[in-house]
Amino acid sequence: MDNPTHTLTGLLMSRAGLSRWHPQSVWLLMLAANIPDIDIAVALRGALPYFVAHRGYTHSIFLLPVMAFIPMLVVCAVVRSMRGWKAAYGLSLIGVASHLLLDWTNAYGIRFLYPFSGRWFHLDLNNIIDLWIWGVLAIATLGPMLGRLVSSEIGATSGSGRGMAIFALAFLVCYDFGRFLAHQRAIETLNSHVYLGSPPIRVGAFPVGLVNPFEWSGWIERPDFAMHFAMNLRTDFDSTGAEQTIYKAPPGPLLDAARQAYPVQKFLDFAQYPLWQVVPMADPEGANRVEVRDWRFPFTADAVFDRSNRLVSSSFHF
Repeated sequence: MDNPTHTLTGLLMSRAGLSRWHPQSVWLLMLAANIPDIDIAVALRGALPYFVAHRGYTHSIFLLPVMAFIPMLVVCAVVRSMRGWKAAYGLSLIGVASHLLLDWTNAYGIRFLYPFSGRWFHLDLNNIIDLWIWGVLAIATLGPMLGRLVSSEIGATSGSGRGMAIFALAFLVCYDFGRFLAHQRAIETLNSHVYLGSPPIRVGAFPVGLVNPFEWSGWIERPDFAMHFAMNLRTDFDSTGAEQTIYKAPPGPLLDAARQAYPVQKFLDFAQYPLWQVVPMADPEGANRVEVRDWRFPFTADAVFDRSNRLVSSSFHF
């Protein structure tokens, strides 16, 4: 998920009752809820190094105890005291764990078992930015602040905001469960139809609507082509109404050679739904560009070969 979502989740976990653990619980949880994204520092080396590193070591459950040390040490250094460091470390563990769980819910996914396994885990439930989650977290965050302003004007006792924080965190769980049910329905719908006379060999459904939770991006795969559908679960699905049909490049020596190019290798480590295409090039004459993309994102890796099928260049693009 995006960093505002992680930050507000950490803040609301503190308000929901974890503030009793440590005087600096708010800062601890907000920092810990964001610390796995410290891997953005790798972006200074370029797009491909960041793509390779993102959601790897810093998002691994095996490195979670190590990552949790960083917020704890930062906060203890700022307050110049190690008093209550065990409670601070416990809060930091909870904050980092919340980050991993939220990232698990979106289509990009997370490598929980890194470095022992490069497998990506993804539930395909939420966009990285979800306006419904933003809205509820923002209301639960700002509501008590506005309440305190009103209470100070009329001389009344203001609330702690704990109830709204618990509601917002409960909403996250219920919302994701609802998205899980919607995702399952989208998958079942795609699997229950035939496409150009044959059933699909693979399907995928990914969140797409920022406002409408019933909108999904649906993909089906056949041996020689893939189809993309804009799905709305509140309307009937038309298997003949594909927005896009992409014909796949057949297996062969050119694709095998492209797999040896470093950017393509690293992209295939990430891609859960690889789609290959070969594009003839005018310059140099007789050359071909082999492209591989993933259904879910506008990421592409390619390798250019001359007319003798020798590798000329390779690259990765966001």
